Amino acid sequence: MGDRIRVTEYLDLDLGEEQWYCSACGKPLIGAAENYKRGCLVYARDPREVHNAVYEGEYTFAPDPNWVRILEFYCPGCGVQIETEYLPLGHPITHDIAIDLAGLKSRIESGELRVVNKRLEVKA
Repeated sequence: MGDRIRVTEYLDLDLGEEQWYCSACGKPLIGAAENYKRGCLVYARDPREVHNAVYEGEYTFAPDPNWVRILEFYCPGCGVQIETEYLPLGHPITHDIAIDLAGLKSRIESGELRVVNKRLEVKA
């Protein structure tokens, strides 16, 4: 094993090492059993920096920073932006990707799946 699998545009999984990696620079982020976002640099953005008010006044159609925050997750090696999420204030960082590592390894070892060019394929 040891082949990396592309999970998102900028996130790779190395099954052999059970490690998340930045796909842009190859920097290891955190163990694959963990939330990959915890291995990233985090920048909390004021939503008004991203979404300009459409109208002046009480209702601007721009997100209210008292209700929502924007979190950007960056690779600590090269600075590529890996993910962004909008969260209500006080909400913990979401754990949006959880992979059954043992199950996936078993399916690859059995020959049911294979890794080709960082993609999982069903063996024909």
